Amino acid sequence: MVERAWSAQFIGMLESLRMPAQFQQGRRYARGGQVRQLTVSASLAWALVLDDDGETYRAKIAVRAFSGGDWNRIERALAQQAIYGAALLAGRLPDEMDSLLAGLGLSLFPESLTDLALECSCPSWQVPCRHLTAACYVLAERFDTDPLEILAWRGRGREELLERLRELWVQPAPPPVEPVPAPMLADFWTAGPRVATPAEPVAGSVRRPDALLDQLDPLRLSAGRHDVVELLRPAYRAISPGPTRG
Repeated sequence: MVERAWSAQFIGMLESLRMPAQFQQGRRYARGGQVRQLTVSASLAWALVLDDDGETYRAKIAVRAFSGGDWNRIERALAQQAIYGAALLAGRLPDEMDSLLAGLGLSLFPESLTDLALECSCPSWQVPCRHLTAACYVLAERFDTDPLEILAWRGRGREELLERLRELWVQPAPPPVEPVPAPMLADFWTAGPRVATPAEPVAGSVRRPDALLDQLDPLRLSAGRHDVVELLRPAYRAISPGPTRG
């Protein structure tokens, strides 16, 4: 199977700067083995580049590493598909890696020069200079040889990423939701417990016919100077056979 050339987007962005002299010299330096050392770490790649004048210059290519929150989202997305894990364990990036990141609002490679910080110890005022372009070409070759270096450049080394994915793969599934028991329809029309009857009045107590009026909320009604409740008391007493004793 032909491995995908992941660096094409990266090199294409750089060569769109239309600086043919610098990139022509950089390609010559890279092909001639004048990039003597290249180291990739979180957010930074740096190289030692031998110039035609015999001097060795240090070229630095920095990019913003993804945040811890970004990596949490990336790792959870990768852990959801077994095929992604298989590719990473084999030292490859899943073919859908760039679209997976795009779905999270991220980009695998910097999309413009403003996403990079470039620095070289040479006296040239041009950025990128021939040493930086040489370092970029060798960095691109490294990405195609070992695609997981791209993720290391973005802040997650190989071992750390794989360890985090292993943790996610072995996490237990959430407990099942207990089903809500269905109502027992057979007892739906069954009467509930009998409501207790009011207690019998205490022996010797008097049942006043107008006692009900004292249990009502105030009516706030009047007839002339008289409260309506007080006017009703004689009527209640008149329709009752009289107070009884228990």
